[in-house]
Formats: sequence, structure tokens, C-alpha cells
Amino acid sequence: MPHHTDPISARTLRRALRPRHLSMMALGGIIGAGLFVGSGAVIHTAGALAPVAYAIGGLILLLVMRMLAEMAAARPSAGSFSDYARLALGDGAGFIIGWTYWYFWVVVVAFEAIAGAKIIGGFLPHVPLWVISAVVMGVMSALNLLSVRGFGEAEFWFAAVKVVAIVVFLAIALAGLFGVLPGQRVHEVAIGVGSLTPAGAAGVLSAITVVVFSYFGAEIVTVAAAEATDPVTAVTRAAGTVVWRVVIFYVGSISLIVLLVPYGAIKAGESPFVTLLDRLGIPGAALAMQGIVLTAVLSVLNAGIYTASRMLFALTARGEAPRALARTTTRGTPIGAILLSTVAGWVAVAVAYLAPEAVFAFLLNAAGSVALVIYAAIAVSQLRLRRLSEQEGGAMPVRMWGHPYLSWFTLVLLVAVAVGMLILPDAREQLGLGLIAPAGITVIYLVRRLFGLRPASVREAVTSVEGR
Repeated sequence: MPHHTDPISARTLRRALRPRHLSMMALGGIIGAGLFVGSGAVIHTAGALAPVAYAIGGLILLLVMRMLAEMAAARPSAGSFSDYARLALGDGAGFIIGWTYWYFWVVVVAFEAIAGAKIIGGFLPHVPLWVISAVVMGVMSALNLLSVRGFGEAEFWFAAVKVVAIVVFLAIALAGLFGVLPGQRVHEVAIGVGSLTPAGAAGVLSAITVVVFSYFGAEIVTVAAAEATDPVTAVTRAAGTVVWRVVIFYVGSISLIVLLVPYGAIKAGESPFVTLLDRLGIPGAALAMQGIVLTAVLSVLNAGIYTASRMLFALTARGEAPRALARTTTRGTPIGAILLSTVAGWVAVAVAYLAPEAVFAFLLNAAGSVALVIYAAIAVSQLRLRRLSEQEGGAMPVRMWGHPYLSWFTLVLLVAVAVGMLILPDAREQLGLGLIAPAGITVIYLVRRLFGLRPASVREAVTSVEGR
């Protein structure tokens, strides 16, 4: 997989992100409300086997990230897996994956802006929700417009708060498990698997669909690699360390929750973290968790604006988005791509103001199965590009483990999750809504082809940056 550069983008984006930024960025993209609040739905569905669902999801993430690291280390690109899909599968695949991923993060930006506004609104009951959403969007947009280094620092500290919070929670939960908390109300804490309710294979399969969506976001690190000071080191380190951290944080915390809290006490839509801390007699647990969830929401919102704008910027280099969006500031910030990505978020927030509950549910469900499409594209691209790289004799700083067997195994797992979503009534609708965007983008691509609009060569359009 020889290294290629892009003469157009090489004059625009700059290498300013350090390895610590990328590691925390990947964590920031996946440790959000999905863990602190959404895990309640997973536990409610899978019962005592919830840690198993998170472990299987973690395995999928581990394998996908390794495949992606192999490609990104050899070819750093703001287009990331969109460019790799184009190289491996053709222009259509690159177009569909790129725009689908942009759509996903625009949806997430709107979703997180609304969620953040609701939390802040609890402290400011007299301020309209749309005003708070507007302020949140404005602040996060400004952070992204300043410079990539400013974004990286903000994301580093946002993610650091979440990591510290989870570490503290794990320490408290372990102390509660062994009954050594000062003044612990042991009689109120159910310890032991006897209090747990297993849900069986169907429950685990249903929960995995939520888990995969919760983990989605770690791949941000390969998008940001194009602006890293040392792409190969940054991608290799982030892809390796993020996975085990996430598995420990997710699997570890969820295991302690199901051990210490009876199944019936955990409600979907409520934070099981708060439930456990309350049962352990930790004062102010609910208020503290609100602050942590707000930090998580702002972190994902910040990362979402960045990721959507970089994918859109990469699409401009291939002539698949208006060239005006390729405009950058003197600091190398793609101002046009950022503004369009946030404008789309603003539109979603405005619509959500008119019909908050309906739009909120639609946004979540419509984006839920996009992760499966992206992950499958990554796996197929890696299989194809590895074969091409070996034929060309290109250097590969990072290699996928057990190739090609583990790559095919990953595809089998992803297909199994998709089949599970088709079988399970609750997940079937989510799968259908999630395929609307890729289907619509496919139609747009075919119309473009009909009118003779073709993208630039990907070997010229793969994004590199200044400051090499």
C-alpha cells in the first residue's frame, strides 16, 4: 500500500495534532451518553449477560480498528475509509461511504446539541431549549473554527474528564463490591450473581446492536491522522490503546453494575451509574453524573463537528462536494466544510424544536445501523487493499493480525449482527431507517454518473497536509 499525497490538500490542512490528542479524541468519540445512560437499555435487555454483549462489541471494534490502522498508517487521509473504499471497490463505494459518514456525524451533532441543551435546561428552566441548543452549537463551532490544535486541546480535556470519571467510578464500585466503603449500606447492595436475571442469546444479540452503535466513533482517529504530526505512530498507538481502554471502561463498569445492582432496579433510559452510586450511599451522585454526561455530550459534539467537516473537505478534493468548501483559513482550518456541517446540525435542531420527541427518536434510529455499513466497508477494503499492496510490494508499517482469517471473521460477525437486527422486531425498524441514507446517496451517485459527473482520481485526491 504505497504512500500517496494530494497536491491540492497538501497546501491547506496542517499537521498539528499530537499522539495524545488522537488517543483522547478516539476515546472522546465513543465514551458518551451511550455509556453513562444508554448502558441502562443494554443491561435491561441482556440482563446478567450485558458484559458479554459489550465484550463481543469490543472484539468487533478491536478487529475493525486494526484493519483501519493498517490502511491509515500506509495512507493517512482525511477521507480515511472513504478513500480506502474507493481504492478497493470503486468510485461509487467511496462516494456512498463518504457521504453516509458525513450524514451520520451531522445527525450526531444535532442529537448531542439537543441532549446537551436538555441537561443545561435543567439548571436554566426559564431559557427556551432552542436558545440553549443555539449557544451550545455556536460555542462548539467556534472551537473548531479557531485551529485544529485548539480543537485537539479541547477534545483532550473533554475526554480526560470522562476518563477520570470512569476511573473514579470503577474505584468506588470495587470498594463497594468488597464492602470497604466508609459507612456503606451493605444491606442495600445486592452482591452476587443470584440477584441477576440472564436474558439468553436473544437478549445478547438485541443488546449488541446497541453496543456496536455505542462504540462507533473510535475510527475518528484515522480521519484525524491526516493532521497528525506523526501519522504512523499516532494511528498505531491510538488504535491499540483505545480498544483496551474502552473494553476495560465499558466491560469493567458494566460488570460491576450487574454484580451490585439487582436486575429490576435498572431502568432503560436511566443511568445505571447513578443507580449504583445511590445504592452505595454516595452523596450527590445524580448531580455529579449530570455534569459528567454534559461533558461527554460536549466532547462528542466537538468531535462530531470536526469529523463531519474533514470528511466533507476530503469529498471536495474528489469533486464530490462544492469546491468552495475546500477553502481554509490561514491556520489550515477548512472553514467552509465546518460551517456547512454545523448548518446542517442547526437545521436538525430547528426541526427538533418543532417536533422534539419524534425527531429525537428518528435521529437516533436512522443513524443506528450506519456503523455496520461503515465497518463492513472497512473490512472489505482491507482485504482488497492488502492483496493489492502485496502485489505492488508496498511498505506496510502496521499489519492486520491473522490476515485474512480474522478479517473474514469480522465480516461474519457484522453479518450476524445485521441478521439479528432483521430477526428482532425492535431492531428491524432501526435497520430499515439506517439504510435510508445510504440508499438515497446511492441514487444521487447514479444520477451524477448519468449526467457525466465523475470524481477526481483517488490516487491524486487522498489527503495529505502541510508540516510534514
